[in-house]
Amino acid sequence: MDFIGPHCSSDVEELDIFIALQEALANAVLHGSRNDPAKTIHCRVEIDPSAFLITIRDPGPGFDVEAATRATESGMNTTTHGRGIAMMRDLMDEVVYRNGGSEVELRKLRAV
Repeated sequence: MDFIGPHCSSDVEELDIFIALQEALANAVLHGSRNDPAKTIHCRVEIDPSAFLITIRDPGPGFDVEAATRATESGMNTTTHGRGIAMMRDLMDEVVYRNGGSEVELRKLRAV
């Protein structure tokens, strides 16, 4: 956030990105690398005039993205996990999962 913050147009924009990034990184640590300090999580941040683009990749096997998305969109998530997906989608303009869910791309359009 030390890198991202100065590029934000408002405290609200910065907080949205912070919360979504925190959730994505927590998922990568807890689920992707299973809290194993020997495993590496990659985080890439790109900022251009139109958007913030954050990509997080973990070494885990991923998860059933379709099932998790369906549960969060229907509002019927009865699991102990998965609410972060809905939160990230609410805070960011686009959330895309790749590699079976072991990579997430968060995009936040920049305020003009």
